[in-house]
Amino acid sequence: MLVTGLAACQASPQPPAAVSAGVTAPSIARSQAVPGETTFAFEPFTGAPGNIADELSEQIGSEARRQGITLVRRVGASATYRVNGYLAATGEPGTVFYVFDIVDSSGKRLKRISGTESTGGTSGDPWQSVSSSELSRIANRSMVEIKAWLNRQ
Repeated sequence: MLVTGLAACQASPQPPAAVSAGVTAPSIARSQAVPGETTFAFEPFTGAPGNIADELSEQIGSEARRQGITLVRRVGASATYRVNGYLAATGEPGTVFYVFDIVDSSGKRLKRISGTESTGGTSGDPWQSVSSSELSRIANRSMVEIKAWLNRQ
């Protein structure tokens, strides 16, 4: 359903709607989220072409190192949390929409990070206007939010 909602954003510059506005993120036991011992595994991104997904992955890896967040890089590797990423882009005005859901081992969503990043805009393929600087800002904002979430645990 979320992927369908994000796909609809291709033709409209409106951000994706919340899946369920009335649901609050459950708290988790402090012992499960100990900064420094906690690991995250980013699943392959949904919605972005391979070159954008690869570059965003590199940016997230660099930003995670700067923020002191430990990532597990192998698909299917054991991690404290998994992160599912969803991306969509529009051409005019140029915007990238992103959603990252942090889930526990049972797949239960614990935290949602979402936002938009303006791009230069283009007619045709909206991904053509997405630059490294926009991907860097998405990575930075996402890792800052993950670190803040970890520190509240």
